[in-house]
Amino acid sequence: MLVTSVGKLRLERPGMVASGIMDETGPSMMRMLRSGAGAVVTKSIGTKPNPGHPNPVFTELKAGYINAMGLPNPGIELFGEEMAAAAKAGHIIGSIYGSSPEEFSKLAGKMEEYGAAAVELNLSCPHATGYGMELGTDPAVIRSIVSAVKSSVTIPVWTKLTPNTHMIKDLAVAVREGGGDAIVAINTVKAMVISPQFGKPILSNKFGGLSGPAIRSIGVRAVFDIRTAVDIPIVGVGGISDWKDAVQYLIAGACAFQVGSAVGTKGLGVFDTINLEL
Repeated sequence: MLVTSVGKLRLERPGMVASGIMDETGPSMMRMLRSGAGAVVTKSIGTKPNPGHPNPVFTELKAGYINAMGLPNPGIELFGEEMAAAAKAGHIIGSIYGSSPEEFSKLAGKMEEYGAAAVELNLSCPHATGYGMELGTDPAVIRSIVSAVKSSVTIPVWTKLTPNTHMIKDLAVAVREGGGDAIVAINTVKAMVISPQFGKPILSNKFGGLSGPAIRSIGVRAVFDIRTAVDIPIVGVGGISDWKDAVQYLIAGACAFQVGSAVGTKGLGVFDTINLEL
């Protein structure tokens, strides 16, 4: 067993499914747990149903993916149906997004009620107006949200930070000052791809979030910087597809990691493969 812990949460395996990958339904989350993931982070869930951005919302590049989904989700009330079975099968981390400390607190309370092992605050999505990165680049806002959520739940509170800033150390300090139990780094990098044939951006939202191998070195650097600023647990994410990628994050200062794009490029067996290699 490759036992690790992220604060108070003990994991039999250090690799988790990153938010947005095979985590929208109860059966898909259970399937990822059976495939070797130590935990599954849910799709980011809001207060009300959200259809997200219109198509096209996704495109593949030579070194990764760009998506601008726009946080589509069924809303926290309906998502309870998906959590019912999944939370009994293993560690499910509830990813949530909101526009205020109060909204985050209510969502976190629901996730705890549904059996989530922890909550992950999405303060870093680069393609959602009024949410995510628009809130998560202000240390004072981060501090207030983390503090509010911590006072409303008993499960661990993780905060996912954006790399699209020059002050990630300050953001990490704000998480610690708010009482956060862990930091997740990084979310996708704000990017754009233009079609030469049509002469315009491919995504309907024009820009989106870049993930995959192209951002691995950015993620490793971010984890290293965060570790020099705070001493709370860090979960590394971004471009991990084999044991060497994972170990880079662990050496930089992470205690666990998440895998996203590699589930698409390498299949569901990527977790068992990384576990074996480690």
